[in-house]
Amino acid sequence: MEKINTEKCCSHRTKERGDEERKKLLNRLSRIEGQIRGLRRMVENDAYCPDILTQAAAANAALDAFNRELLSNHIHTCVVRDIKEGREETVDELMETLRRMMR
Repeated sequence: MEKINTEKCCSHRTKERGDEERKKLLNRLSRIEGQIRGLRRMVENDAYCPDILTQAAAANAALDAFNRELLSNHIHTCVVRDIKEGREETVDELMETLRRMMR
């Protein structure tokens, strides 16, 4: 497990990410950007509605996968550490984040 710099983490509203975590998240976002550009081209080229909707569903699934990856990283690093350090308000923040994600 990578060492986390506690000077810059979630309780300070920033998080210093390791190279591997950053690379994985940025790669996912690049794929999502590509899917969104593809959707735009489909609309510009008057593609058939169900085809566009299928691609939009794929973009939503990719964004959901990004969210799951980021949430997992957050729980395993910031939330665990904050609880160990007695900052139980982090659980309330996590619950609020989950509530917003499940709308």
